[in-house]
Amino acid sequence: MSLNLRHFASAVVALWPLAAPACAEDIPSPVLRAELVDGWQTTAGTEMAALHLVLAPGWKTYWRAPGEAGIPPRFDWSGSENLASVAFHWPRPEIFDLNGLRTFGYHDELVLPIELTPRDRARPIRVRVGVDIGVCDDICVPMSLDLSGDLAPRGALVAAIRQALADAPEPAAAAGLSAARCDAEPIRDGMRLTSRLTLPSVGPDELAVFELSDQTIWISPADTRRSGAELRATADLVPATAKPFAVNRSDIRITIFGGTGRVVELQGCAG
Repeated sequence: MSLNLRHFASAVVALWPLAAPACAEDIPSPVLRAELVDGWQTTAGTEMAALHLVLAPGWKTYWRAPGEAGIPPRFDWSGSENLASVAFHWPRPEIFDLNGLRTFGYHDELVLPIELTPRDRARPIRVRVGVDIGVCDDICVPMSLDLSGDLAPRGALVAAIRQALADAPEPAAAAGLSAARCDAEPIRDGMRLTSRLTLPSVGPDELAVFELSDQTIWISPADTRRSGAELRATADLVPATAKPFAVNRSDIRITIFGGTGRVVELQGCAG
């Protein structure tokens, strides 16, 4: 599978700030270059591609869960044709601390593998995606990208995509997870979630991050503590209604950062 690169070269990026920054004269040009990178057809019949971002020196962009002060990325695939579903394979992010606020993201460059499932395998996928992201240095600039192109079958493998796939977080089972329990209790404006993971140490200064598929639910930074073989993390979850709600434990994703670049991830936990 390959992308029609000549088509992308002529329709690569429409990108602009969504809001006027406080210090526009401090923003280099360009802050960001973006393209879709061609990949291959998988054995499952899906198409592997990637979003490739190149940032100006010193600038960074954010992971799917950006942290306390980051801007979450948003993708709109509604303009695409023959596209049934999209799966992202995020490489493990870095931790950034700025003025006491912790964020997660990437500096200099990001190759984000994207797996596309066609509705009809006999026809090519026509991609059109709108992407809203934030890029930050001393200031943060929300930006919009408009990318489009055709996917054609039987292209060459791309080393950068393969490396990004290899840089994914380590599955918790492979890291020695033997038990994962989550307990939820109602609070005034939502729910308090506590996970208890029987997991060997991932590294010093372990940090857990909770995610739900519903990204409208605000999740506080988790209070993460280790006691022997158990890693315990607690966070508050607040929906737009600011009321207690039901938490589907199979929908809970937990990512553990080890402080030395090691990242471990699991999906779902028992009640």
